[in-house]
Parts: sequence; structure tokens; C-alpha cells
Amino acid sequence: MAQAYEIDLLDDSGIRPKASFDYADSLKHDVARSLVNYFEKRTLEDLAFRFSLQLDDGGLITNIFWADGKMIRDFKIYGDVVSFDTTYRTNKEYRSLALFVGLNNHREMVIFGATLLYEESAESFEWLFNAFFKNMSAEKPQTFITDQDFVISFVVSLIMPQTYHRLCIWHLEKNAFKHLNHVFRAHASFSGDFSKLL
Repeated sequence: MAQAYEIDLLDDSGIRPKASFDYADSLKHDVARSLVNYFEKRTLEDLAFRFSLQLDDGGLITNIFWADGKMIRDFKIYGDVVSFDTTYRTNKEYRSLALFVGLNNHREMVIFGATLLYEESAESFEWLFNAFFKNMSAEKPQTFITDQDFVISFVVSLIMPQTYHRLCIWHLEKNAFKHLNHVFRAHASFSGDFSKLL
């Protein structure tokens, strides 16, 4: 949306469409260079900081993963159960922001890593999970919790065949309320029974 708005502004200013697209393309390259420079600077400041980039054929960043030293240490200590979920439309580029999350000994949420994804394809998730484990230099988790996404499920079975793949309770409850709303309304005890079952 932001790029479309900029192109409209350039068109209103009398700049031809080809020049507008060239301008937008140069901005993408500038952003990619700035991002790489930022992460390289972070690597110098924090020797434990890790990141991986996936580039397209034009040299533009399509996916990026990063984790700082604390995230890597936390994963080595608490990474036996990992929850992975994408959050939609949380940034101005409408890219999927996904976090690898776990719990510490005090049942507090800890973040193991973060990623921005261009698309949620099998290739992107395969690249991401491989980048995650490579940067963590650690064993794969015992349990991996995700939303109900066929593509993620497929890639988890491919990359982590020994890991238990489970669905997030929040997504299960959301689907139950969506598809069984009439049952929840008709039977007052169903909600409690359903929660105990989960």
C-alpha cells in the first residue's frame, strides 16, 4: 500500500510510470542494503547475534531470521518446547512477522528468534526452520507447536521428523467456537467439558 501511494504521488507530480517503478525498485535495494548493514553492525556489537537472509534472483531480501545472544542462550536452556506462530499485518509492508517462543522455569514467555517472511510457502518455511536450527547450533525441540496450517505441518514433518508437532490450543478453541457455536449455546456445560478435554 505504501509503495502504491508513493507511485500515485509520483504520477500526480508528472513523473512517468517507468521512472516511478525504477524509483520504487531502487528503494527496495536501499532498504535491503540498510537492513544488511544494520544486522552486520549488530553482529559486531553482540558477537552472539545471528541472522540469515534469503534473497530472490534480483538480490532483494525475501525472508530474514535473527536472534540475539540472549535468545540463543534461552533456546539452549528452555528450547525443548517451541511455539511458532505468524502474526499478520503487523508492519507497514504487511509482511508476516513470526516468533519462535517458549517458556522459562517461571512460566514466563521467552523469545528464541524472530523472522519476517515474504510469503508463507513450503520453500520459505523450509529455509526458515533450517536457518533457525543452524543459527541456534542446538538440537531440535521435543515438541513444536504451530497454528493449523498444512504447509507448516508438512515442513515440520520434513525438517523435524522426530519432533512432536502439536496445534496451538488458542487456534483449536477458535475453530471450535467457529464451527460448534450452536453446541456451546445449547449446552452450558459443553464449554467446561471442552476445556478439560483440551
